[in-house]
Amino acid sequence: MSGTAARTIGIETWKDWQAAGRPAQLVDVRSATEFATAHLPGALNIPLEQVERRTADLEANVPVVLVCQTGTRARMASALLTASGKDLVVLEGGTQAWLQAGYPVVHSTASRWALERQVRLAAGLLVAMGVLLVVVISRWWLLLPGFVGCGLVFAGCTGFCPMGEVLARMPWNRPRRGGCCAVPVGSPRSAMK
Repeated sequence: MSGTAARTIGIETWKDWQAAGRPAQLVDVRSATEFATAHLPGALNIPLEQVERRTADLEANVPVVLVCQTGTRARMASALLTASGKDLVVLEGGTQAWLQAGYPVVHSTASRWALERQVRLAAGLLVAMGVLLVVVISRWWLLLPGFVGCGLVFAGCTGFCPMGEVLARMPWNRPRRGGCCAVPVGSPRSAMK
């Protein structure tokens, strides 16, 4: 990785680029579930762990604006892609700054939390509950935090997380009914049906 600092722009500069019609490619380097929860309009999702293998997906003749939740992973992606020869720019403050400024985002799922965050919460609760049960009921409850720990190691080694798979099927993580093409009752299009 290069030791040079990434070139950055703020969200207001990005808005100015959009308003002026300046060509640029917006790439969100967060996970697919974080991207589905909320992302900037027009963004392409290339998770950080895939950026080095997907340089062909990056535009050659326009700036590639990298965005994540707060800017940290976008700077990491910029460092990983330095050798690609692309014109890389990091959107300072990321999606969080965009949301705080009140700008619109695209939601592809009803989830309010990224799946990885849900897994961390569930794993933490199971471990804490197991430890509490060891103190209150029996030492055999140590198997619960041990099982959770083994599951996390397995997920880290294989890239497959059974707990994540279960959580992804929960009602709050399912796509919204009606989606983007829902037509309000009483609108001219609904009268045509």
